[in-house]
Amino acid sequence: MLAKIHSGAVLGIDAFRIDVEIDITLGFSAFHLVGLPDSAVRESRLRIQSAMENLALDFPRSRRVTVNLAPASIRKDGTALDLPIAIALMVAQGDVPQSGPLDLRRYLIVGELALDGTVRPVRGALSLAVLARDEGYEGVIVPAENAAEAGVVQGIDVVAIEHLGTLIAALQGRSDIDDLRHISTPPTSDPFDTSVDFAQVAGQAPVKRALEIAAAGAHNILMIGPPGSGKSMLAKRIPTILPPMSFEEALETTRIYSVTGHLRDQGLMQRRPFRAPHHTISDVGLAGGGSGVPRPGELSLAHNGVLFLDEVAEFRRSALEVLRQPLENGSVSLTRSMLSVTYPASLMLVAAMNPCRCGHFGGPDDRCQCSINDVRRYRNRLSGPLLDRIDIHVQVPAVPYAEIRRAERGESSQAIRSRVCRARKRQIQRFDDVDLHANSQMGPDLLRLHCQLDEENHQILESAVDRFGLSARSCDRILKVARTIADLAGCRALAAEHLAEAIQYRNLDRQHDSLGRLAG
Repeated sequence: MLAKIHSGAVLGIDAFRIDVEIDITLGFSAFHLVGLPDSAVRESRLRIQSAMENLALDFPRSRRVTVNLAPASIRKDGTALDLPIAIALMVAQGDVPQSGPLDLRRYLIVGELALDGTVRPVRGALSLAVLARDEGYEGVIVPAENAAEAGVVQGIDVVAIEHLGTLIAALQGRSDIDDLRHISTPPTSDPFDTSVDFAQVAGQAPVKRALEIAAAGAHNILMIGPPGSGKSMLAKRIPTILPPMSFEEALETTRIYSVTGHLRDQGLMQRRPFRAPHHTISDVGLAGGGSGVPRPGELSLAHNGVLFLDEVAEFRRSALEVLRQPLENGSVSLTRSMLSVTYPASLMLVAAMNPCRCGHFGGPDDRCQCSINDVRRYRNRLSGPLLDRIDIHVQVPAVPYAEIRRAERGESSQAIRSRVCRARKRQIQRFDDVDLHANSQMGPDLLRLHCQLDEENHQILESAVDRFGLSARSCDRILKVARTIADLAGCRALAAEHLAEAIQYRNLDRQHDSLGRLAG
C-alpha cells in the first residue's frame, strides 16, 4: 500500500517541503530509505522500529518497505523526519486513517523519536510553521517543546505532541485531538531588562555619549582603555538603550535561533540578542559552518542585536578578518562544494581592547613597560580594513576612586533609550522609500543625499584627512556618525559641531598618527 505524509527540512533559515512517500509490498524483508538521506536520517529506521514495537504497534518486519524523501535532489540531514516516517508507515498499513480527526494531507509533520516513543524537539520548527502558512497548509504537528515557537506564526493550527502513542490514539479517535492543540498567547510588549542599567555606571560621561550615538545610528564601536575601566560593564548595558525590535526583526532573529536549536519552550524573541564569544573562538564558530549543511555562527546569532568582542586584539587574526564582509553587507555567505547558504548578520559590533599588551599605555601613573614599537604591534592586530569598518573609536579612562565614592546615580537607560528611539524614528522616516532603518546602513548615493557639507565643513574634513591619513571609507564613517549626532540634536542639516564631534571618534586613527611621530 502507498502512503504520503508531508514534512519539511531547513536550509539556511528557510524551510522547504519534503514529501515522505512509503510503499509497502510483499517480498523479501527489506527497508530501503532513498532520497539523499544522511547518516542520521538512515538511522531513523532503528529508532522508529524500537518506538513502534515498544508501543505494541505493528512494524512491517516481513515485508518490503521503500521510503522515498522527495525531492530526491536535495540532501536531508537531522532527525526531524522520524515522526513523519512513522506516521506514514502507520497510514500505509491501514492502522491510521489519512483523513480522520485530522486530515494529514493538510499538515506538515516533524519530530525526533526516542526508543520509547517520546517525541523530542527538533531544529527549525518556526521556519516549518512559516512554510506551512505560506503554502496554505492547515497546520503543523510538532514536538511539544517546539510548540511555542511554531505558535508565533498566526493563522495555522499547531498540534503539540509529547509521545507517539498520544498522537496515534488521537488519530484513531480514541482521544480528543483538541487536547493536543497548542493555544498561542500574544507576545507581551517589549520586555525591558531592569537588571542592568546605565545609571549603575559611575562617571564615564563621554563614553556614554559615544555609546548613545552608536545605539542611535546602529554604528560599530571600539572602546580602548586600561583593565578595570568599565569597558565590559558598559558593553553589557548597550542592549538596554537600543530601540525595541519590530515584529519582522523579532521573527527573523527567532528563526535563526530556531534552526540552531537554541529555543526551548520559548516563543518570539523580543529582546535584542547580546553575544559575547570568548577570544579563543574559531573562524567557523564566529562566521558559521560545520560539516553537512553549514550552521549559523555568532555573527548570525547576534543578528538585530549586539556582538561584543572583549579583548578584541587577542582574537585570532583570521577570525577578525571574517568580520569584514558581514559588517559591510549584513549577511554571511557559506559555500560548500554542492551547497551555498546565506544567513543574515545585520548587527552592531562592540569591541573592547587595552591600549597595549600590559594595558597601561598613556596612563597617568606611568606604569606601562611597553615600547612604542610594542604598542604599535599590539594595535596592528586590528587591520586597517577592519578598523575602517568600525565607525566610532572612544577612549575609556580609569575612573578615579573619588568619583566612584560619590556614588551619584547617573542617567538611566530608559532616559537614554527615549532619545535613541526619537533619533531612530527620524532615520526610519528618512529611509522610508528604501529598505534601511539606520544611518550606518547608508551607501554612497544616500550619503551624498543626506550628508551634504558646506564649504566650512569640507575644510574641516579635508584637514582631518590630511592630518590623520584617513581612508575614503573612514570619511564615510565620519559622515554617517555626524548624521546621527545631528539626528539626536533634531537638526536637518549637518553643522560644524556635528562633524567635529564625529572626527573625535576616530580615536585610534589619531593615536596611530601620534605613535608614528613618537616612533619617528
